[in-house]
Amino acid sequence: MLFPKRERSYYQLQAPLTSLIDIVFLLLIYFLLTTNFMVDEGIQVKLPQANATSPQANKEITIYVDSTGKVFMDNRAVSLNALFTKIKEKLGEGTHVPVVIKADKSVMLNKAVRVMDVAKAAGADRLVLATEKE
Repeated sequence: MLFPKRERSYYQLQAPLTSLIDIVFLLLIYFLLTTNFMVDEGIQVKLPQANATSPQANKEITIYVDSTGKVFMDNRAVSLNALFTKIKEKLGEGTHVPVVIKADKSVMLNKAVRVMDVAKAAGADRLVLATEKE
């Protein structure tokens, strides 16, 4: 039995790439926009600079000391006595949580040391003084 010879088409099948390209561009725009809105929250202080710094990745308790010497925790001004109780509450049983002190570089050293003493008295065993890399 003889079969008739069919003509071959020279057109190849192609997958539609238009929708795929649209999705890729939308994802690109999404990631570009979301990375621009990541801002460091908290009180604005100018940190001192240091050469040997390493970023912290753990959960931490952050205390700010602004240029006038006011102490802030959770974006609220607190006294040193109230700071002691707040740190004690936040630490709970886990004394391994680092307490980060972000003191303005123009603040007197005495005020930053007093904040560190209060944190140590509250039970913090890991104290970190935040700096910026030069």
